[in-house]
Amino acid sequence: MKKVIEVVGAIIVDNGKILCLQRGPERSLANYWEFPGGKIEPHETPIDALKRELTEELLITVKVDEAIYESTQYEYDFGIVHLTTFVCHLISGQPKLTEHIDSKWLPVTELSTLTWAPADVATANKLINNGL
Repeated sequence: MKKVIEVVGAIIVDNGKILCLQRGPERSLANYWEFPGGKIEPHETPIDALKRELTEELLITVKVDEAIYESTQYEYDFGIVHLTTFVCHLISGQPKLTEHIDSKWLPVTELSTLTWAPADVATANKLINNGL
């Protein structure tokens, strides 16, 4: 039985655009695009984990909308990822790439131009089809 990995993702909105990040070549799912976020630690709520991850990975502060935007599950060879995604609004800082190789701020209408990591596809499609 594969390990279930609980992760959170952020749809970071600023000036009507959404932050998209590209994974580095040395990481699993190399060069795929994703919404920022990461693993939930045992002592954390999903929202606390998301705030921590965004501070660590991008050196930014966000306001997290408490309503879940999308919840998906995807089975990779290394485990089953359960991804809970929230809409976030940039409060302070400009994203600094510490773990990714590229970033883009895109309007919803351009999200389909990227090759998304499989776990992020459902969220990207929901945004493309329904908006925020």
